[in-house]
Amino acid sequence: MIEKSLGDAYTDRRVLVTGHTGFKGSWLSLWLNLLGATVVGFSREVLPDPSMFELVNLADLVDHRLGDVQSPDAVASIIDEIQPEIVFHLAAQPLVLRSHRNPVETFQSNVMGTVHLLEAVRHQPGIRAVVVVTSDKVYRNEERTTGYVETDHLGGHDPYSASKAAAEMVAHAYHRSFLAGSPTGLATARAGNVIGGGDWAEDRVMADAARAWAAGIPVKVRHPTATRPWQHVLDPVEGYLRLGAALLDGQPGIDGGSFNFGPTVAEHTVADLLDAWSEHIPDASWTSDPDAEFAPAEANLLHLDSSLAHTMLLWQPHLNFKEAMAETAAWYRAWRQGDDLRDLTVDQIERYAQRVT
Repeated sequence: MIEKSLGDAYTDRRVLVTGHTGFKGSWLSLWLNLLGATVVGFSREVLPDPSMFELVNLADLVDHRLGDVQSPDAVASIIDEIQPEIVFHLAAQPLVLRSHRNPVETFQSNVMGTVHLLEAVRHQPGIRAVVVVTSDKVYRNEERTTGYVETDHLGGHDPYSASKAAAEMVAHAYHRSFLAGSPTGLATARAGNVIGGGDWAEDRVMADAARAWAAGIPVKVRHPTATRPWQHVLDPVEGYLRLGAALLDGQPGIDGGSFNFGPTVAEHTVADLLDAWSEHIPDASWTSDPDAEFAPAEANLLHLDSSLAHTMLLWQPHLNFKEAMAETAAWYRAWRQGDDLRDLTVDQIERYAQRVT
């Protein structure tokens, strides 16, 4: 059974999820469906191929709408039509390397897409809560060993990071200027590098590893010594759900806030990740490729301090690195074997929910 408190928060709620066809958006939308919410999804397209959204047949469970957050009219239209009680905003250009290839698209999607959403939201007083999902990369990276906290400086040396930091500023500007004191609560969520079944995005290490394994070749990685806050997708998604529930409940200290959702231990490198993958998938392998075409400099160390989420939302990660890799590998093995991926994904959500107190 899904955790009772979240079920109480979302049962029979009208929920809009932008970016519902993406990796995290699909997991979130499926979990919301299991919680009894009426979910409307709004995304520009269903990509890539294969797609988590299609592999779990999510279109059968949510009201699937196609539209672009870069279009203010399209965003206003969907908000006016469905009049959601809560919005989870995940629609974005989510890839660092793609942001170098297409910086204009990245800023238009991540910054102006957030503007268009919040502009539509502020004219709909029936919306009770908005969760804007950004990234751990909103922080000005100083390659430090201590975790970044929500009051640290925002920044970004690449188009993706800068666009996500700007989206945070947009959200806070709209809150201070239009939503503070209104019936609509707003908060932002910052999560680290997420792994889990169903990630097929280009230039993401787990997606690249799964594709290489299926093709029978080693996966090539650019920065094997880079440390990332790897966490299973269900950890931050449960954090988003807790954050949304707190906004719906009017919990003091949540409206207008930003919250980190990261693993307790963030000392694992890309090489550690791929070594663990090879342990679960013995016929998988990897090799370093530092001279890969178009490999801009990336931060070597990223770590979030999630103390605020622990204190205010009673959130904590429930899958350690070893467990996260086991769940991820199980999902991709099931995909390779042609198993029912919706059943598997629902099972992983429900087993995770049983661990949540």
